[in-house]
Amino acid sequence: MKTLTITDARQNLGHWLKLAANGEEVGVIVGSDIIALRKVNVQAADYAYQEYGLSPLQVQEAEECIDAKIKAERRAKTVKEFKGDWRELRG
Repeated sequence: MKTLTITDARQNLGHWLKLAANGEEVGVIVGSDIIALRKVNVQAADYAYQEYGLSPLQVQEAEECIDAKIKAERRAKTVKEFKGDWRELRG
């Protein structure tokens, strides 16, 4: 494992991240610890749990609730459809 100080890692962070993404072991020394840089596979299926602590059933319930609110706002004409121009989002 290649180990670096925080300063060394910061000076060429992109290089070290690319090496880590390609499977090389890279660690950054933080005090008496070594923190590993590793590629992490993120799966959409567990994102809601990891970020918000939601079970699959809670995600489904939240999705249904959000869909219902969007439909209600569309019927009330209180929401505009986004057509790809970010400038339209400005108040």
